[in-house]
Amino acid sequence: MGTTVFARGALLLVPVIVSVLSSSLVCAEEQVISLPQVIEYSLQNNGDLKALREEKGIRDAGKVRAGLLPNPTLDLEAGTGALTGSSSENSLALGLSQEFFLAGKRGKRLTIAERELDIYRWQLADRERLLRDDVKTAFYDALLAQQRVALADRSIALNRQLLDVTKDRLAAGDIPELEMNLVKVELARSEGARIDVVKAMLQNQARLWTLMGLPIGSQPVISGKLDADISMAKSPADLKPLAISNRPDIKALEAEKGRGEADITLARAESIPNLTAGLQVRRDTTAMEIGGVEGKDTAYTIGVKLSMPIPVFDRNQAGLQEARAKRSSSESRLTAITRNVEREVETAYASFQNAATVLSLYKADIIPQLEENLKLTQEAYRLGEVGILAVIQEQKKFFEVNDGYLTALHDRQTAFAKLESAVATELTGGVQ
Repeated sequence: MGTTVFARGALLLVPVIVSVLSSSLVCAEEQVISLPQVIEYSLQNNGDLKALREEKGIRDAGKVRAGLLPNPTLDLEAGTGALTGSSSENSLALGLSQEFFLAGKRGKRLTIAERELDIYRWQLADRERLLRDDVKTAFYDALLAQQRVALADRSIALNRQLLDVTKDRLAAGDIPELEMNLVKVELARSEGARIDVVKAMLQNQARLWTLMGLPIGSQPVISGKLDADISMAKSPADLKPLAISNRPDIKALEAEKGRGEADITLARAESIPNLTAGLQVRRDTTAMEIGGVEGKDTAYTIGVKLSMPIPVFDRNQAGLQEARAKRSSSESRLTAITRNVEREVETAYASFQNAATVLSLYKADIIPQLEENLKLTQEAYRLGEVGILAVIQEQKKFFEVNDGYLTALHDRQTAFAKLESAVATELTGGVQ
């Protein structure tokens, strides 16, 4: 009896456990994240960015390589007179030689390796800047898609309300059945439009998850507002110096120019050959025959050898010319990118101002009147003062304008993100 009661109690607990687990899974799946959290997660987990960070080991290895000295050389020499009929004569020599850098080549190579690390750090910072821009754009794309889904839901709800009104009026004999059929068509059209909007939302979310580097199966919910207030008190004249001083791509080219100077310094030092010093210990055994008696003599010698190429034909002219050409190239690219950055700031600022102007037109003249017009038209239809086509047309206009308003909000946010990326500065405070 007790076992049966226990079994029944266990069976009753199963649905409870399943319910708790299901609710916990739902909570885990519905993690809400804001834009700062999305950006922070992306900077830590984006696949391309993580791969680029791993390349630091290549630069570190280059620095280690630049600081290493050449390996010493071990020489072993042996000779015998057995092949020439003097088997008693032989020689053995053991030598050790080392190449030494002159003109401070090792220090100059270390300087170039440091410049390479500087270039890499600024290139990594620039990739992070571009990733922030991509993530912000993808975030606002996904947010716009969510708002469009909500707008599509409202369209469906209004069409269903209108269908209820037409059913009541048809039952009362006020309208023909054709009007109700027209509303049914509009309802089906709005439901089909919602399917397309949901599809676009899923695509935008997938792009955002990819940029973030989310694991497969993660489905967080993004939280944000397209209509968040944005204040811009700075002019292009204020923003250009900020961009010049903050842009990582400019700093990367400045570091590359510095490496060009270091390359020239090293190329001049390379015109001076390196010195090779060697130490040798030698043993020579000779045989002499005097009066039929053969005697042997063994001699030990210690020698020092110094060798250095004579720079007659090759004084590293080609290396010096190559270093100068690289420096000139980096200087030209630095001048060009500085000019391009200023133009990019002007374009981004103009785009933001245009988006803000369009949005102000919606807020000041269009949106306030739109809701009232729709309500008046719906009420007039209930009273039989207008036909169904007028209501359908007004609802279409209402949702088209609202969709345009959402697009204007999205354009302003993305334009502001582009401006922040061009300036490499969080214009609401801080440097990227």
